[in-house]
Amino acid sequence: MEKTAHVAAGATQDSFPHRLDAVRHDSAEAIPERLAVVTGGNKGVGLEVCRQLALQGVTVILTARDEKRGKDSAETLRRESKLPNIIFHQLDVRDDDSVATLARYIERTYGKLDILVNNAAISGIVADEEGLKSLNIDAETWTSGRAANLLKEVFQNTNDEAFNCLNTNYYGCKRVTEALLPLLKLSTSGARIVNASSLASELKRMPNEKLRNDLSNIDIWDEDRIEAVLNTFLEDLKSGRLEEAGWPMMLPAYSVSKMVINLYTRIMARRYPEMRINCVRPGFVKTDINWNLGVLTPEQGARGPVMLALLPGDGPTGCYFDQTEMVNVW
Repeated sequence: MEKTAHVAAGATQDSFPHRLDAVRHDSAEAIPERLAVVTGGNKGVGLEVCRQLALQGVTVILTARDEKRGKDSAETLRRESKLPNIIFHQLDVRDDDSVATLARYIERTYGKLDILVNNAAISGIVADEEGLKSLNIDAETWTSGRAANLLKEVFQNTNDEAFNCLNTNYYGCKRVTEALLPLLKLSTSGARIVNASSLASELKRMPNEKLRNDLSNIDIWDEDRIEAVLNTFLEDLKSGRLEEAGWPMMLPAYSVSKMVINLYTRIMARRYPEMRINCVRPGFVKTDINWNLGVLTPEQGARGPVMLALLPGDGPTGCYFDQTEMVNVW
């Protein structure tokens, strides 16, 4: 699936213009003590993570796929919260060229990176929003997964949306992480990677018993095996076999993407023990990704990711947090 992102033939370092706003660091300016990248930073939890990190003195590169929305969000934070240490750079996590452009900009301007918050995600569903609102599903029914049958009438699982979901939520995270790893290794304050997860990632929500057991055994997994599982999921979706094959039926693509995000987090934490690499469920936050059905504010949802981004050097790694509490979901 990763190969679907286009890389222009004959591309050179100067092929891709920098797409960032007016706030730029020149070579004469001191390198910040802590530098962070936040993906999907123009709204919701991502925007609030940018604000809270900046309030802690971190220089934050707010990234977003939509350039205008990203620039506007960064400018609003600088103006209303008086945070000059917010910078915007365009980023589409699904596109190799866009990711490479960001990596080159950071390398040329700062020469290192300290914090990466992989927040960008989509639901993977085509929703009848009016029909969804009419169901009046309460937060407990939604978060428990019991809403799955109710949602069949208002949710449509399409091949294109599922593919886009996996390409954003998992492959996008992986793509950005791998591109920025060389810069994270140069961190002077200790690198931190925070991957946004979800309650939907809990393995008890995986009906397929064999896959559920396999997913709990980190020793048998690598990126190739993850890709094979995701390809099987897409094949089962295309053939109409999701329920028969034992995949989660509530937000299936989203749920599977977050299950493998947890796996990827654990793989990377083992591979780079000098870094602090964790995944976190922000909570049931009222944002676009859940059609604003959540009950927490973005400020509340950002607390977990920010805590993990600022962990001390002896902090946990390879773990899952429900907001600010470490829990076991595998």
